Amino acid sequence: MTHEIGWELYRSFLAVLQEGSLSGAARALALTQPTVGRHVSTLEERLGLTLFTRSQTGLIATDAALALRVDAVAMRSAAAALRRIAHRYGDGVQGVVRLSASEVVGVEVLPPILRALREQHPQLEIELVLSNQLQDLVRREVDIAVRMTAPRQEVLLATRVGDVAVGLHAHRSYLERCGYPSTLADLKLHSLIGFDTETPFIRAAQASLGSWRRENFALRSDSDLAQLALIRSGAGIGACQVALAQRDPALCRLLPEQVSFQLGTWVAMHEGLRGSARCRVVFDALVLGLRAYIATEAGDGRLVTVSSPSPACP
Repeated sequence: MTHEIGWELYRSFLAVLQEGSLSGAARALALTQPTVGRHVSTLEERLGLTLFTRSQTGLIATDAALALRVDAVAMRSAAAALRRIAHRYGDGVQGVVRLSASEVVGVEVLPPILRALREQHPQLEIELVLSNQLQDLVRREVDIAVRMTAPRQEVLLATRVGDVAVGLHAHRSYLERCGYPSTLADLKLHSLIGFDTETPFIRAAQASLGSWRRENFALRSDSDLAQLALIRSGAGIGACQVALAQRDPALCRLLPEQVSFQLGTWVAMHEGLRGSARCRVVFDALVLGLRAYIATEAGDGRLVTVSSPSPACP
């Protein structure tokens, strides 16, 4: 290996690895098939390795290619971060800021905050990544993250915006059809909406709500948005952010004295972005906007309490 190996060769290699063929990689990269083939051949020559073997179904990655995957993906992330940083620096508040948040926060809470931000700073470009998996701020997969867990890395700047209250909710149509639970034991008679995969939130809920277990969920999904849609449709009883449920008069909070969880919420970014005007503006707007959202939970949340439950659905 006597020559410097450019990123474009690894980029074509990763595309072939992902697509399984030169033609598929060429389409993904908007290059010609001969160009992708030449990149892969050049990379094999400079590394002194065979990266792919041909078969009737396409190209098969060798063990050497699979061993290179992790570091090549890291190179791709670094290259993307360099592009964002280069685009970010200039006169005024402009450029790209990549932001991550959970599905439900990204869809239900952030849009008005980001709309106001863009109205004030029209040269800002926001890339919104919605995932319940933590994006890596240290490796710059994103610039800023809204998290429901405390950031632990020392290189991160984080501001705690408060606690998001979560409680049990159901649509009024479901309660009129299936009855109102007045005790925790009544939940066993109802259709519960919950996660398919156990999460830290589920484990915390189990400490005070023994029935909140996977086997007791009639409807399961690991998507917060799917769970919220099921609650809104009148399909059953599920966990929902109190401030979010208060927006819909038809959503009723159930058993508030017995069931209440607090999700600590942070806005975090890498300390290396401290000097970036656009990141600072977005960071501050998120802190203010999320604090205002949390403050809306100050009302009574349309608590539903009854002296005795109606007959529940089977």
